[in-house]
Amino acid sequence: MGRIFETRKAKMFKRFARMSKAFNRIGREIEIAVKAGVTDPKMNPRLRLAIQNAKSVNMPKERIDSAINRASSKDTAGYQEVLYEGYGPHGIAMMVECATDNPTRSVASIRMIFSRNNGLLASTGSIAFMFERKGVFRVAAEQIPKMDEFELEMIDHGLEELEQQDLEAYIYTSFQDFGRMHKALEEKGIEVINTELQYMPTTTKELSETEAKEVQDLVDKLEEDDDVQSVFHTMA
Repeated sequence: MGRIFETRKAKMFKRFARMSKAFNRIGREIEIAVKAGVTDPKMNPRLRLAIQNAKSVNMPKERIDSAINRASSKDTAGYQEVLYEGYGPHGIAMMVECATDNPTRSVASIRMIFSRNNGLLASTGSIAFMFERKGVFRVAAEQIPKMDEFELEMIDHGLEELEQQDLEAYIYTSFQDFGRMHKALEEKGIEVINTELQYMPTTTKELSETEAKEVQDLVDKLEEDDDVQSVFHTMA
């Protein structure tokens, strides 16, 4: 009975840790959006998207409002978006997105995590060419009753790929067409559950189960860092 309780306790701790990480990540997205625009979501598309993402992970309204108020204060320096490039075990390329108020601290921390997990922090631009930046919109599939017609129509707004997974649909577009697609979805009255800008690898590498675990261990360590927003890699 004691072991079962400890297992449940561990699972609950991991779930709360993931939730806390998601809240912190989106809170920084909100602050960056406010610093780059205005506090009114109707006049700030990036903030509007960040708030949608917050709602998708059940982030409390008071935390959303707190992030907006904090970013609008002249006394706060705000976060900078920083991108680090590196290699993980077995030659897997990685892109690490950070939001930080102290880039010196961040680069030291990311470098240490790479080195302690058989990886290497690389110079800027040495890996980015292996990835394409894409916009990804996640919506309820029921909002798109005729997928084929929708796909043809949205090509004019930058649609590159439309994928349905169970009850959800994923809309992919280039980074350049991200804003155009967002506007088109709003005009059609399609509510977005979640949206992201992702670095997608142009090619991937197959690894054995043991090798893949080494890479995943590095990814997990990077994602545990408070400044890290997202990690992208070329592992299949």
